[in-house]
Amino acid sequence: MTTELLAPLDLAFWHLESPDHPMHLGALAVFDAAPGAGSAADDEALVELLATRAAAVPRLRMRVRDVLLPVGGAAWSVDKDFDVRSHVRHLELPPGDFAEETARLAGELMERPLERGIPPWEMYVLTGGEGGAQAGRSFAVLVKLHHALADGMRAVAIGAGIFDQIADARAAGTRRARPAPPRSWLPGPWQVADRARDRIGELGRALGIGASVVRASRLDLRATTALVAGSSGTRRLATAVLALEDVRRVRKEHGGTVNDVLLATVAGALRRWMLERGERLPDCDPRTDPRALVPVSGRRPSRARQGAGAGGSSGSGNMFSAYLLGLPVSEPDPLSRLTAVREAMDRNKKDGPSRGPGAVALLAGQLHPLAHRLGAPLAGNAARILFDVLVTSVPLPRATLSFGGCPLREIYPMAPLARGQSLAVGPTTYGGQVHVGLVADGKALPDLDGLAKNMTAELDALLRTTSGEPAPSAGVRAEPGLAPGRAVSARAGRPARAATPAAPAEAAPAAEPPVPVQLALIAEPAEPADLAR
Repeated sequence: MTTELLAPLDLAFWHLESPDHPMHLGALAVFDAAPGAGSAADDEALVELLATRAAAVPRLRMRVRDVLLPVGGAAWSVDKDFDVRSHVRHLELPPGDFAEETARLAGELMERPLERGIPPWEMYVLTGGEGGAQAGRSFAVLVKLHHALADGMRAVAIGAGIFDQIADARAAGTRRARPAPPRSWLPGPWQVADRARDRIGELGRALGIGASVVRASRLDLRATTALVAGSSGTRRLATAVLALEDVRRVRKEHGGTVNDVLLATVAGALRRWMLERGERLPDCDPRTDPRALVPVSGRRPSRARQGAGAGGSSGSGNMFSAYLLGLPVSEPDPLSRLTAVREAMDRNKKDGPSRGPGAVALLAGQLHPLAHRLGAPLAGNAARILFDVLVTSVPLPRATLSFGGCPLREIYPMAPLARGQSLAVGPTTYGGQVHVGLVADGKALPDLDGLAKNMTAELDALLRTTSGEPAPSAGVRAEPGLAPGRAVSARAGRPARAATPAAPAEAAPAAEPPVPVQLALIAEPAEPADLAR
C-alpha cells in the first residue's frame, strides 16, 4: 500500500502540534555494552544496526501529505526519497556522568518537534560520558515517534523492532498480511443502506459520549497550580523504580489490580510532593482532587504487531479510549486512597471505555477532517476542563530483550504533554520491576525529582498496611543506571535544583535512597483491568 488517509484521531494529533507543544512519544533505552566495546568502529556498528532494523519497518517509510479530498484531510504515503540515515543519528555525550548527560540530552532532543516533510520519527544512539560505552559499560538508544504515526500500543510494536528477539523473528520469515480488496467507488443499494445504519449508530454513540464529556467538564479548575502551566517548550525527565513483587503483595492483600495499586501510588506521591512544596491540599472534597486521564488501548497486542510489521492500513491509526479518575490526594490514609482508586476504577470498567467521559478521544472519529484542521487550537486547550495529569502504561514483552547482543538494562517512557498541563506519568514492567518515567514541563516543575522519590515512599507506606514486615523497596536492583529521582533541565544542561520545600503539614515517611530505574516505550494498557498480574 502506498497511500492511506490519516484516521481522524491521527489527524487531530497532527494538527494539535506547535513549536512549543510537540506531539511525539518517546523512549530512552539503556543497554550494557559488550565487553571491550567502546571504539568509534563499535559505535558506528551500533548506528548501522539500528538503521538497518528501522528501515525494515514499512511504517517508518511513510510521510504525511495533504490531499484534495476529503477537504482538510491528509494521507500517509511512501516517501520515495526515504533515507534512513537522515532519521538515525549518533551523538557523543560530553565528558561527565553518563546517566546525567544521557538524561539531559534526551530531554533536549524531546523538546524538538519532528520535521514534518519526511516520515515523522527519529532514533539516536548515545555513547560516551564517563562510564559509558568507552568503558564497555553502557550506551543508550532514544526513539521518537509522532503520535499521529502510532498510538501507544503500536509505538511499542514499532519500537520493539530494534530488539534482537523481534528482528530475528522477522528475519526468519513471517506470513504477510493479504492486502484488502479495493472498495468500490459506486456502492450498491444494500451497501448504502448498511452504511446509513452504521452512521446513525455512530451518531447515537457520539451523542452519548458527548453528553458524558459535558457532564464531566469542569468550569471550576481548582487543582494544584504545579499541574497547570502554559506550554514553555521545555522538557524535564525523572524516573522511579518499584519492585513488582511489592506491588503484587499490596494487590493480593487488598484486592483490585496492579494498575489500581500503581494509580494509588501516583496519588500518594502527588500528595507528599504537594505537602513538601507547601501547596494547599484539596479540602477533603473529592471533586477538587486532580483528575487523571488513564488511556485504554482499543487494539489487541497481536493486532498492533501485525499492523506495525505490515505497514498497512488495517488498524494502523490511533485506537484508544480512556478513563477519568480522581486522584484522592485529599485523603491522608494510604489504604483509603487505594480503596478509593479501586472503587472508582471498578465504576469506570462497569461503564466501559466507550461510554464514560474519558472516551472523549472517540469523538474525534465523528468529526470531518476540516473540523480537525480548523478546530485544533480550540481542542488543544480543552484538555484542562477534563483532566490534570496523564497516567499511561503498557506491559513490555516478558522475555529478556537485547540489541546487537547487548542486554537491555533500563527503558524509560516519555509521554506527550497535553496543552496547558505539565506532567505525564508512564509506568511499565520489565525484569520484575515497575519502571516509571515522568515527563514534565521544565519551567513548571523544576522539582520533579521530589515527585519521583515520593513514588518509592508511597509504595513503602502501602506495604506497611499488609501483613508481615516486608523490607522497604525489596527487590530493587542496586546497579549503575539512570539515577531515579534526578530531574535534568534540558535547556540548562545541568541537574535541576529542587525548590526549597516548605514545612509539610504532616509527617511523611522518609524516601529510600536513590535506586536505579528502568524505562519503557509509552503506551496504553493492553487490557483496562491490569498492567501485569
